[in-house]
Amino acid sequence: MKRLILIFLAVAATTYFATPVKAQDKEGADALIGIWEPSHGKARIKIDKIADKYYGRIVWLKEPNDPVTGEPKLDKNNPDESMHSAPLRGYRMLKDFEYQGDGEWSEGTIYDPENGNTYSSVIKLKDENTLDIRGYIGMKTFGRSDVWKRLKIKR
Repeated sequence: MKRLILIFLAVAATTYFATPVKAQDKEGADALIGIWEPSHGKARIKIDKIADKYYGRIVWLKEPNDPVTGEPKLDKNNPDESMHSAPLRGYRMLKDFEYQGDGEWSEGTIYDPENGNTYSSVIKLKDENTLDIRGYIGMKTFGRSDVWKRLKIKR
């Protein structure tokens, strides 16, 4: 009986002391939230949290309008023809990222509107203002990485 009580107390103590770490970890998860600029500088992506996952949508384009028609750029490269009339500005290109701890988000996808492909993706926070984003097919070694910088928005 004493042994059972000791085991119970050990489990309770472990749970009690682990709780602050989990709270701190959740704060780390939200470090991804903000407005980011990919290295090409053609767009800005706002990353938000919805439920327990992270999503990013295009909020700014360097060239927002089609040079031929003068109309807002559309998702003309999407393999789903029904999406060809969707405007790129506002398009959700990062989807379903989950925080894994230690400054890494995965289990999500990244869409490349320039070629219409969607890739599995991993996001790593290098520092508070720099992301390493890797899109890949199958294995992480078969992919492409980019560095995104956080934008500080003046209010």
